[in-house]
Amino acid sequence: MPSFSWRVWPGLVFVLLPNATAAEETSLLDGWHEIWFFRFVLNLLGYSTIIVPGYLLISYFRRTNYLEKGSGICYPVVKACVFGSEDKTSLLDSGSASSRTDGDSGSSFKQAVKLTFCAAGLQASYLTWGVLQERVMTRSYGSTTPEEGEERFTDSQFLVFMNRILALTVAGLWCLMFKQPRHGAPMYKYSFASLSNIMSSWCQYEALKFISFPTQVLAKASKVIPVMLMGKIVSQKSYEYWEYFTALLISVGVSMFLLSSSEDKHPSTVTTFSGIIILVGYIVFDSFTSNWQDNLFKYKMSSVQMMFGVNMFSCLFTVGSLLEQGAFFDSLAFMMRHSEFAFHAVLLSVCSACGQLFIFYTIN
Repeated sequence: MPSFSWRVWPGLVFVLLPNATAAEETSLLDGWHEIWFFRFVLNLLGYSTIIVPGYLLISYFRRTNYLEKGSGICYPVVKACVFGSEDKTSLLDSGSASSRTDGDSGSSFKQAVKLTFCAAGLQASYLTWGVLQERVMTRSYGSTTPEEGEERFTDSQFLVFMNRILALTVAGLWCLMFKQPRHGAPMYKYSFASLSNIMSSWCQYEALKFISFPTQVLAKASKVIPVMLMGKIVSQKSYEYWEYFTALLISVGVSMFLLSSSEDKHPSTVTTFSGIIILVGYIVFDSFTSNWQDNLFKYKMSSVQMMFGVNMFSCLFTVGSLLEQGAFFDSLAFMMRHSEFAFHAVLLSVCSACGQLFIFYTIN
């Protein structure tokens, strides 16, 4: 018997050790995936698999002077994506200018009604969106069978994809139904605003795991100074001293509110250091997005064309990263298991798309 045990034991070790090692690696990977910074880097690596080849292609077409030498079926696509069709202008085209002039025409009563409609639409869209955002990211969804426990949805990137795919659809249908200005901007330039936009949205969702929703809303209200500073860097804008002073007063007021605390504060509403870092990331990315979009409006385009271009690249980046991480089908499976989550995710996307349309209509 001792001899038999001595011979069998190495074989058992050889068979069992790979399984134990695999289980340990799986546990380690799951542990790393719980860290928000790891997920942040993983998302960036996924986006880089699209950005790097795109950058190399654009550099190649520009270096070989493809605009003059190119021909064939791919020529119009390459020209639209890399070079564009028209030069920059300081203003929108006459069609866009006339639409803004038309917006200013009419009686004061009609303008007041339109403004009230825009304000009500924005409030309804983003208040509903905010409530759903907090519900999805901070609470669990019940199981479909008694044997299963409750689950919490954790993939912020999938929610960003859901928002962007619906916004892309709405903008595309709008462009097909209504006449738009002739598009002149190189399509690749939308990718800069798109990347910063999806990162700011990711930070916005992810921050709710570490801070309360009211804290996030108040912090977003204090991003006036970062937006102004980013405007000086990206767009070389200049501001009056009273504008800086007003922005400073807003930021100080919000900071005083955030720093005030009570001893009976619920643990779930405590703001953590990770939450502050993610919130700062949101403010930086969002500040860049608005200023870069403002620069793009120097080309001839409408607001809906801007919406379509940015959301197109956002869908490309997010779905590519989700597929590479294997998270896309996991999120779809979560939706299949929890119909309530599917309803919330779709309604969240509808509110986001409607909010964008109300913003553009208000600006117009």
